[in-house]
Amino acid sequence: MFLHVFIVGLSFILQHKDAYQVILDGVKGGPKEKRLAAQFIPKFFSSFPELADAAINAQLDLCEDEDVSIRRQAIKELPRFATGENILRVADILTQLLQTDDTAEFNQVNASLLSIFKIDAKGTLGGLFSQILQGEDIVRERAIKFLSTKLKTLPEDVMTKEVEEYVFAETKKVLEDVTGEEFVLLMRVVSGLHVLQTVNGRQQLVELVVEQAFLEQALNPADPDTVDRLLQCTRQALPLFSKNVHSTRFVTYFCEHVLPNLSSLTSPVAELDIQLEVLKLLAEMSPFCGDMEKLEANLHMLFTKLLEYMPLPPEEVENGENSASEEPKLQFSYVECLLFSFHQLGKKLPDFLLDKVDAERLKDFKIRLQYFARGLQVYIRQLRVALQGKTGDALKTEENKIKVVALKITNNINVLIKDLFHNPPSYKICSHFSYSVLPLISSLPRRDSRQIYNPPSGKYSASIGNFNYGGRHTLWCVYRGW
Repeated sequence: MFLHVFIVGLSFILQHKDAYQVILDGVKGGPKEKRLAAQFIPKFFSSFPELADAAINAQLDLCEDEDVSIRRQAIKELPRFATGENILRVADILTQLLQTDDTAEFNQVNASLLSIFKIDAKGTLGGLFSQILQGEDIVRERAIKFLSTKLKTLPEDVMTKEVEEYVFAETKKVLEDVTGEEFVLLMRVVSGLHVLQTVNGRQQLVELVVEQAFLEQALNPADPDTVDRLLQCTRQALPLFSKNVHSTRFVTYFCEHVLPNLSSLTSPVAELDIQLEVLKLLAEMSPFCGDMEKLEANLHMLFTKLLEYMPLPPEEVENGENSASEEPKLQFSYVECLLFSFHQLGKKLPDFLLDKVDAERLKDFKIRLQYFARGLQVYIRQLRVALQGKTGDALKTEENKIKVVALKITNNINVLIKDLFHNPPSYKICSHFSYSVLPLISSLPRRDSRQIYNPPSGKYSASIGNFNYGGRHTLWCVYRGW
């Protein structure tokens, strides 16, 4: 009976509701009938509006068939039902079908979803966000990943201003309750919207991140989830900051809540150097900090932390030689981050070191700077010698990559120290944070005889650190990636 209907001819079928019902009943037949039904149910769907619900339900039955080839055929034809008020239902069905574990079927679902975007983007998004908000976990996860990877591929005539504003509004609803991974993916979605590429748009994105970061709450350094949330939010906010979109609230929070608890922070990832990661984020944000309410107090906190990472010279015995105690370690990456952040905020209160720090503490700071500058010069010279003449593939080895980054870090610290040794301290050098990810630690070599480092006043001397160290000296570094 089923095959006889198709032999009669398409024109006959279009005129007979009973004939279309036979096609719908084909979903209960064998594989051959089901394949034909998968093609012809959507083909003549628009001709029988009174059977619309039955037709969609029949096609949905085929999308859940045991035979994957029948499922793929039915899914491929689903976009034909995406007309008028049916678009939301079709989008909802296709979103649920994202949970399949069959690769070919999954790819077909993606293709079908993209095709109905071109029919009605806002309606398609309605189905996707409905499942994200109310669907099963696996469907929610895959729907969010679909949005994060596919929306940016759609043309502007599909992703209109109205559609993008709808995406932003619905995303804000989802962000009320998200995991860390979901937050990152959804920020990728909204950050790519053209409508948010203005200063006002970026400010709205920052506000969105601020809400997620819980900056109004005190930090619990012992809770890895709390620390991870702050790190994730800060990383998402970083690309949004500019001279017009300020990082003030994040920088303030880091100075007031994170730096005081730096040593007790619990890392969310075992191999992550949490202290360096925090200092690095602070340094990257500091150039975009606006007017700060408690600037002096926050500079004092930065100054205190900087002193902790800048050791005093080892004590010397009466004959002028070093004691037998171990030389302090110079933690270049930590110091670069703190020094850069201090330099950036110091521009806003240039008399801080002169009027806000007592004489004894300032003297102590200069001694530490002098000692650090000596070790810096030795290390820079050794790095330059090690890299001299190396080009191309030779610079691509892991060892030389580390040395190149180390040279950037040490040169950057050198420039910053020069500025602070001006009298009065200067904040004019436009230094750029090296974005270092290698915590390099080096020992200052022992001296054979006492060397005195005298920083010049006014313009910094070009001959800084030109010392003659005798004997064999080895500087070492530690790589800790994540």
